Amino acid sequence: MILIALTGGIGSGKSRAAAILEEFGAHSISADRLARETLERGENGYNEVVAFFGDEILSEGQIDRQKLAEIVFNDADALEKLESITHPLVRNKFISETRNLPENTVVVYEIPLLAESISRQKQLDFDHVIVLESNTELRIARLVERGMSAKDAQLRIAKQHSDEQRKEIATHLINNEGTLEELMSELSAWWKSFISPDMTK
Repeated sequence: MILIALTGGIGSGKSRAAAILEEFGAHSISADRLARETLERGENGYNEVVAFFGDEILSEGQIDRQKLAEIVFNDADALEKLESITHPLVRNKFISETRNLPENTVVVYEIPLLAESISRQKQLDFDHVIVLESNTELRIARLVERGMSAKDAQLRIAKQHSDEQRKEIATHLINNEGTLEELMSELSAWWKSFISPDMTK
C-alpha cells in the first residue's frame, strides 16, 4: 500500500484534490468523516465526549458538532481533551478501513490538521505528504462561498498552523490558487512522477 497524506489549511482545496486523486485511481479516506463517525450515538467516542462535556452539547440525542466546536475553539484544554478521545479512535478506524485493501492500493488520507497532530500520526508511516498551498485571501473567499463569515474564516485560519509550519512536514507542495484544470494538471504531473512508476513494479 502506498499511503499519501493530503493536508493544507482550511480553504486550501483538500477535498477537491482528493477527488482528483480518486479519478487517477487512489482510494480516498477523509479524517473528518472518520471523526464524525466516532461521535455518532453508540460509538465509544460519543460516550466519552458526552461524559466529559455534558448533555449541553446534545441536540435531539446527537452530539451537536457546532456546539462542541464553540466550546473547544477558544479553550485549548478542552480541545486537547477532545483530541485525546477522538484521535486514537480515528486512527483505529483508518487502520480498520485499510486493513483488507489490495496490496498495491494507493490510499489518500485527507487530514486537515496533520501539522498540528503530526506526533499522533507518525504511526501511520506516510510515503508522501502533499501540502496544498493557497494565499489567505483566496482561502477566505472560498470559505465565504461555503457560507462562513469572513470574520469566522479569518479566526479559523489564525488558529491553524502557518504555511511555513506545514511546509516543514511536506514532501511535496502543490499550489492551488488557479483553476480546477490547473490543479488537475499539477496533481497529474505529481502522480505520474511519484505514483505511476511504483504501481508498475
